[in-house]
Amino acid sequence: MTEPNHAPHSRAVWLMLAAVGLFALMDAGLKLLSAHYLPFQVAALRGLASLPLVLMWALFTQGWRPLLRVRWPLHLLRGVLGVGMMASFVYALKRLPLSTAYSIFFVAPLLITALSVPILGEKVGPRRWTAIAVGLLGVLVVLRPTGAGMLSLAGLAVLLAAAGYAVSAITVRVLARTDSNQAMVVWLLALMALGAGSLAWPSWRPLQAEHAWIVAGIGVVGTLGQFAITEAFRHGEASLIAPLEYSALLWGVALDLALWGVLPDGVTWLGAAIIIGSGLYLLHREKGKPHLEAEHP
Repeated sequence: MTEPNHAPHSRAVWLMLAAVGLFALMDAGLKLLSAHYLPFQVAALRGLASLPLVLMWALFTQGWRPLLRVRWPLHLLRGVLGVGMMASFVYALKRLPLSTAYSIFFVAPLLITALSVPILGEKVGPRRWTAIAVGLLGVLVVLRPTGAGMLSLAGLAVLLAAAGYAVSAITVRVLARTDSNQAMVVWLLALMALGAGSLAWPSWRPLQAEHAWIVAGIGVVGTLGQFAITEAFRHGEASLIAPLEYSALLWGVALDLALWGVLPDGVTWLGAAIIIGSGLYLLHREKGKPHLEAEHP
């Protein structure tokens, strides 16, 4: 009997870890820009920076025809969600450490499971509803709504971004029946750049020369991250690699310490552990079911 080949799974794991790290670097760049530009402008710059590279990837891998044969109403909805999601997240990054923002944003998988019931008609049993409730409790721990806690517009903005991401992920499940992953990524970035750019235009601030390398870096690492996460889900089982998204918290802590000299406190760690534990339980319950990754904003 021949032994199973674990090379594809190992490759998928490393690709997923690389994707998470690349997206964390991108988010650090967004946080740096948020100190100098308004959220809608940063959202527009994020879309503009990656769009040329992603477009070249899409044209090289599948050509231009599949990019035009798409379900436009759902793509427009995703564009609106993308603008709101990215602007909210950038607003929060200016005011919160990366690690805290990630801890709250980890509620997104729980929201995806909850939204799959009314939108996709999927069945969620009492154990999974309990996991969702426990995860939301973890968010409250991070936010600390009583006393002089972290409850703020920034914390609520992360929740809004997570909700937008969850709805966007649900639309991915619908769009994937007819549209390619390349088309979904290209049009999300294009519509996000156009929509956020239009909203930011009245108060647009000229890009400072010293920030050009940050914008370029966001474009490169964002594109490489998208390629890595696509390849990871292509070569590995979702139940194996999806939990690796939680390694973003370690990246957030490292980048917070290296760039801003801050560390999360014990309460944030506790809340993050509750949220991650709930998410891992849901992933365990979902094991064996088809999974589609939603592209990172």
